[in-house]
Amino acid sequence: MTGSKKTTIDVQGTVVTILARKNQDYISLTDIARYRNSAEPFSIINNWMRSRSTIEFLGLWETLSNPDFKPLEFERFKNEAGSNYFVLSPQRWIAATQAIGITSVSGRYGGTYAHQDIAFEFATWISSEFKLYLIKEFQRLKAEENNRLHLAWNLQRTLAKVNYRIHTDAIKETLLPAKVTKAQAAAAYASEADMLNVALFGKTAKEWRTENPAAEGNIRDQATLEQLVVLSNLESLNSVLIRQDLPQSERLLQLNQIAITQIRSLLASSAMKRLK
Repeated sequence: MTGSKKTTIDVQGTVVTILARKNQDYISLTDIARYRNSAEPFSIINNWMRSRSTIEFLGLWETLSNPDFKPLEFERFKNEAGSNYFVLSPQRWIAATQAIGITSVSGRYGGTYAHQDIAFEFATWISSEFKLYLIKEFQRLKAEENNRLHLAWNLQRTLAKVNYRIHTDAIKETLLPAKVTKAQAAAAYASEADMLNVALFGKTAKEWRTENPAAEGNIRDQATLEQLVVLSNLESLNSVLIRQDLPQSERLLQLNQIAITQIRSLLASSAMKRLK
């Protein structure tokens, strides 16, 4: 699992490593096994995999999740499971069936890892009490991660609103005549706001509402974190272009190219962070 992001949780005094890759969490079976036998955790894992019920569970999970899973090899293991001579290691299971639910990792964070569904099943076999604490700590970790993402989104939404004030000030000072009605002013502001919507989202607020009649809020309320970052930048840049007396059509073309470049850069940066 090269390029995985590592986090750890403490479960009843046992440090359990979690590797996140491509939006999937893999939990260290080796660490969980150390709760039962710190000296020989791999023996614990191998004993668990000898059981017919374990093989059936793993086979069902792979069948539901892995289109490349080899069912014939699975059936052979299932038929042999439970016999005195049967021995099965994670490496043998992976090689024979092309399983993805369990993986063997070498290097700094080496050991046997499994998808959270499988890891929780293994923890049940180890200790029901340990499993409950593991689930609680895992849920706490996920809640903290979601809260951090939510806070980051709110920060960018607030920044976008602040930049919008700078943006409207530039419109007021440059594009509006000395005296206009409130309706005329609102139309000018709305025109510039929709110009930014088109530059970033490819559509006006009205077009988005027509396509999403049941959605809450407006087009900007549904924006991703990356889009909000770029929106803030576009508002600042547009205020500069307005003061340079560039017509809206030219500003739209420039801002659209900037939006494309920045979104690509942010998405590439996010992808690289997920792989670390």
